Formats: sequence, structure tokens, C-alpha cells
Amino acid sequence: MSLRTTVAALAAVLSLALPVAASAAELKVAYVDLQRVLLEVDDGKAAKARLQKWLDDKQKEIDKEQTALRAEKETLDKQASAMSAEVRAQKEGELQKKVMVLAQKWEKSRGEAANKERQEMEPIINKIDQVVASIAQRDDLGMVLDKRDSGIVFAKAQYDISNEVIRAYNGSGKKTTAAKDAPTK
Repeated sequence: MSLRTTVAALAAVLSLALPVAASAAELKVAYVDLQRVLLEVDDGKAAKARLQKWLDDKQKEIDKEQTALRAEKETLDKQASAMSAEVRAQKEGELQKKVMVLAQKWEKSRGEAANKERQEMEPIINKIDQVVASIAQRDDLGMVLDKRDSGIVFAKAQYDISNEVIRAYNGSGKKTTAAKDAPTK
């Protein structure tokens, strides 16, 4: 290959690589800690409180049933010596069935909790996504990454827009309320 063709090939490669490098240099990137935002926005705090109350109520219900089953077992243990083997086996079988029903109820409540959390958080997550998109458009960001799920190991704090997302999210509901409450002339 002659020097002229080598220089021409190098010039062609550079002419293709420079616009890509230039556009990459202009690419603005930020990240957001979506989990933190979800827990710190007002709607997220309220949803978490509602979920916690629901979980506490379910736990109290299950604890109450569990206490009743323990008391029933203690009574059975005390009376076992006075019972015939058949009656004792029957009572133990009934108690075992009640324990299994309670375990199934507990598993079902765990599934309900996950479903309830998804229902509570989905509209909040959608609104957070809209807020992130509006900030990205306003600041001409080419990319906004989720801190936890993007594989980011390190990033400078100046690229974290989590606080801004929280402020914008919480402020978006107050603006509409303030506009409704404003006096008309």
C-alpha cells in the first residue's frame, strides 16, 4: 500500500470518527436514585404509610390467630393423657389443618402485599418518570440513568439530579393546588 492510499484511508477514518467523538463529547448524562426519590416524595411517603398500616393490620390478624392456635395446642397437650388415642389423633389432625390454613393465609397476604405495593407505587413511578423526562428535556440531557440498576459504580455528585426530581415532583402538586386556591379578579 502506498503512502498516498494510507493517508487517504486514515483521513477517511478520521472524518468518520471525529463527528462521533464530537457528538459524544456533547452528550450530557445525569443519574437519579429512583428508589430514594420514591421514598422521599410526598406521595411516596403517604403510600408507604398506607402500606405499612395495611401490613400491620394483617400481621395483627395473623398474630391473633397464631396465639389462638398456641392456646389450643396447650389445651390439647394438657388434656391428651385423658383422651383416647383416636380422639387425640383426631384433635391433633384438626389442629395441624388449622396451622396449615394459617400458613396459607400468611403466604396469600404476602402476595397481596406485593400486589398492593405495585398498585400504590405504579402511578407515583409514572409521575416520577414524567418529572425526570421534563428535567432531561429542559437541561438537554441525552441520557438519565437509574443509579441502582444502571451498573454505575461511581459518578460525581454533580450529575445526580435526585434532589431536583424530588423538589419538582413535590412542587408539581402544590402549583396546581395554589392555582385553584388563587383569588380571581
